[in-house]
Amino acid sequence: MQRLILIRGLPGSGKSTLAKKFANCTHVEADMYFVSAATGEYQFNPSYIKAAHQWCLNKTRQHLDNNKNVVVSNTFTTHWEMQPYLELAKEFNIRPDIIKAEGQWESVHNVPFEVIERMRARWEE
Repeated sequence: MQRLILIRGLPGSGKSTLAKKFANCTHVEADMYFVSAATGEYQFNPSYIKAAHQWCLNKTRQHLDNNKNVVVSNTFTTHWEMQPYLELAKEFNIRPDIIKAEGQWESVHNVPFEVIERMRARWEE
């Protein structure tokens, strides 16, 4: 049976690390959009965040279309952010697994503390 796993958590919670433990799944996350194909460097640009999330959703669909198991690790601080993925799961007749990453490490993308605190304030269980 095909799987769709959604890992949610604040920056530095270990989402990407946890996603990599699902060896039988293709890992996708919006942050991958900001990795330069030429240099492999992460170059975040907030003006492209919407495009990054659309890219992530499109990649997830593409992998599901190819009968792959997929693990998506994004912050998903609110329920509506997960909704497109839940709709994909329904479309593919998959019962999604939702995992909350709760580690407390330094953000590898240097997300400022104030930004993380704003995300924490809007978190929906």
